[in-house]
Amino acid sequence: MKEVLRIHPAILLLAPHCPSETCTVVGYVVPKGSCVFINVWAIQRDASIWKNPTEFRPERFLDNKWDYSGNDLNYFPFGSGRRMCAGIAMAERMFMYSLASLIHSFDWKLLEGETLDLTEKFGIALKKKMPLVAIPIPRLSNPTLYE
Repeated sequence: MKEVLRIHPAILLLAPHCPSETCTVVGYVVPKGSCVFINVWAIQRDASIWKNPTEFRPERFLDNKWDYSGNDLNYFPFGSGRRMCAGIAMAERMFMYSLASLIHSFDWKLLEGETLDLTEKFGIALKKKMPLVAIPIPRLSNPTLYE
Protein backbone atom coordinates (compact mmCIF):
# COMPACT_ATOMS: atom_id res chain seq x y z
CA MET A 1 0.00 0.00 0.00
CA LYS A 2 2.84 2.41 0.81
CA GLU A 3 4.31 2.14 -2.68
CA VAL A 4 0.88 2.60 -4.29
CA LEU A 5 0.36 5.79 -2.27
CA ARG A 6 3.86 6.99 -3.11
CA ILE A 7 3.40 6.67 -6.87
CA HIS A 8 -0.31 7.52 -6.93
CA PRO A 9 -1.11 9.78 -3.96
CA ALA A 10 -4.81 10.28 -3.27
CA ILE A 11 -4.28 14.02 -3.57
CA LEU A 12 -1.50 15.67 -5.56
CA LEU A 13 -1.44 18.92 -3.59
CA LEU A 14 -1.95 19.30 0.15
CA ALA A 15 -4.45 21.83 1.46
CA PRO A 16 -3.04 25.34 1.12
CA HIS A 17 -1.05 26.75 4.01
CA CYS A 18 -0.55 30.43 4.88
CA PRO A 19 2.47 31.41 6.97
CA SER A 20 1.62 33.63 9.94
CA GLU A 21 4.87 35.52 9.48
CA THR A 22 7.38 36.07 6.67
CA CYS A 23 9.85 33.19 6.48
CA THR A 24 12.59 31.78 4.28
CA VAL A 25 12.29 28.27 2.85
CA VAL A 26 15.24 26.82 0.92
CA GLY A 27 16.45 30.32 0.14
CA TYR A 28 13.04 31.64 -0.97
CA VAL A 29 11.32 34.40 0.98
CA VAL A 30 7.68 33.49 1.64
CA PRO A 31 5.73 36.61 2.67
CA LYS A 32 3.28 36.51 5.55
CA GLY A 33 -0.21 35.49 4.34
CA SER A 34 1.01 33.87 1.11
CA CYS A 35 -0.91 30.85 -0.11
CA VAL A 36 1.49 27.89 -0.25
CA PHE A 37 0.67 24.52 -1.83
CA ILE A 38 2.80 21.42 -1.17
CA ASN A 39 3.17 19.19 -4.24
CA VAL A 40 3.08 15.68 -2.75
CA TRP A 41 3.24 14.05 -6.19
CA ALA A 42 6.54 15.77 -7.07
CA ILE A 43 8.15 15.13 -3.67
CA GLN A 44 7.26 11.44 -3.71
CA ARG A 45 8.78 11.08 -7.21
CA ASP A 46 11.93 13.11 -6.55
CA ALA A 47 14.91 11.21 -8.01
CA SER A 48 17.25 12.71 -5.40
CA ILE A 49 15.25 10.91 -2.68
CA TRP A 50 13.78 7.86 -4.42
CA LYS A 51 15.86 5.50 -6.56
CA ASN A 52 14.01 4.89 -9.86
CA PRO A 53 11.03 6.97 -8.66
CA THR A 54 8.67 6.06 -11.52
CA GLU A 55 9.09 2.31 -11.02
CA PHE A 56 6.67 0.34 -8.83
CA ARG A 57 8.99 -1.24 -6.26
CA PRO A 58 7.17 -2.18 -3.01
CA GLU A 59 10.38 -3.66 -1.59
CA ARG A 60 11.67 -0.13 -0.94
CA PHE A 61 9.39 -0.12 2.14
CA LEU A 62 10.59 -3.44 3.62
CA ASP A 63 13.08 -1.75 5.96
CA ASN A 64 10.24 0.24 7.62
CA LYS A 65 12.18 3.48 7.05
CA TRP A 66 9.05 5.24 5.80
CA ASP A 67 5.85 5.51 7.81
CA TYR A 68 2.67 7.57 7.79
CA SER A 69 3.69 9.81 10.69
CA GLY A 70 4.07 12.85 8.48
CA ASN A 71 7.38 13.66 10.19
CA ASP A 72 9.51 12.73 7.18
CA LEU A 73 8.81 15.33 4.54
CA ASN A 74 9.87 13.01 1.70
CA TYR A 75 6.89 10.67 2.16
CA PHE A 76 3.57 11.89 3.50
CA PRO A 77 0.62 10.44 1.57
CA PHE A 78 -1.74 11.41 4.41
CA GLY A 79 -0.35 14.91 4.93
CA SER A 80 1.55 16.08 7.99
CA GLY A 81 1.25 18.22 11.06
CA ARG A 82 -2.08 19.44 12.43
CA ARG A 83 -3.86 18.80 9.13
CA MET A 84 -2.76 15.19 8.87
CA CYS A 85 -5.54 12.75 7.95
CA ALA A 86 -7.29 11.41 11.04
CA GLY A 87 -8.42 8.26 9.23
CA ILE A 88 -5.04 6.70 8.40
CA ALA A 89 -5.66 3.44 10.31
CA MET A 90 -9.10 3.01 8.77
CA ALA A 91 -7.85 3.87 5.27
CA GLU A 92 -5.02 1.35 5.53
CA ARG A 93 -7.33 -1.44 6.71
CA MET A 94 -10.05 -0.66 4.14
CA PHE A 95 -7.52 -0.51 1.30
CA MET A 96 -6.04 -3.88 2.21
CA TYR A 97 -9.44 -5.49 2.86
CA SER A 98 -10.90 -4.23 -0.42
CA LEU A 99 -7.87 -5.25 -2.46
CA ALA A 100 -7.70 -8.70 -0.83
CA SER A 101 -11.43 -9.26 -1.43
CA LEU A 102 -11.14 -8.35 -5.11
CA ILE A 103 -8.08 -10.53 -5.65
CA HIS A 104 -9.57 -13.46 -3.71
CA SER A 105 -12.98 -13.37 -5.37
CA PHE A 106 -12.13 -12.64 -9.00
CA ASP A 107 -9.72 -13.28 -11.81
CA TRP A 108 -9.29 -10.19 -13.99
CA LYS A 109 -8.88 -9.76 -17.73
CA LEU A 110 -8.70 -6.86 -20.13
CA LEU A 111 -11.22 -6.27 -22.90
CA GLU A 112 -10.58 -8.29 -26.06
CA GLY A 113 -7.74 -6.72 -28.06
CA GLU A 114 -6.85 -4.16 -25.36
CA THR A 115 -3.41 -3.71 -23.86
CA LEU A 116 -2.57 -2.41 -20.41
CA ASP A 117 -1.70 1.29 -20.67
CA LEU A 118 -0.64 2.90 -17.39
CA THR A 119 0.18 6.31 -18.90
CA GLU A 120 -0.95 9.10 -16.60
CA LYS A 121 -2.93 12.25 -17.41
CA PHE A 122 -2.10 15.18 -15.17
CA GLY A 123 -4.59 17.61 -13.72
CA ILE A 124 -6.02 18.48 -10.32
CA ALA A 125 -6.39 14.73 -9.79
CA LEU A 126 -4.08 12.08 -11.22
CA LYS A 127 -5.88 9.83 -13.69
CA LYS A 128 -4.99 7.30 -16.33
CA LYS A 129 -4.71 8.76 -19.83
CA MET A 130 -6.83 5.86 -21.07
CA PRO A 131 -9.37 4.51 -18.54
CA LEU A 132 -8.57 1.02 -17.30
CA VAL A 133 -11.43 -1.35 -18.06
CA ALA A 134 -11.01 -4.78 -16.47
CA ILE A 135 -13.52 -7.61 -16.53
CA PRO A 136 -14.00 -9.55 -13.28
CA ILE A 137 -14.29 -13.33 -13.68
CA PRO A 138 -15.91 -14.98 -10.61
CA ARG A 139 -13.63 -17.48 -8.85
CA LEU A 140 -15.79 -18.62 -5.96
CA SER A 141 -17.67 -21.90 -6.42
CA ASN A 142 -20.98 -20.76 -4.93
CA PRO A 143 -22.63 -17.69 -6.57
CA THR A 144 -24.44 -16.83 -3.32
CA LEU A 145 -21.05 -15.87 -1.85
CA TYR A 146 -21.15 -12.75 -4.06
CA GLU A 147 -24.43 -11.49 -2.60
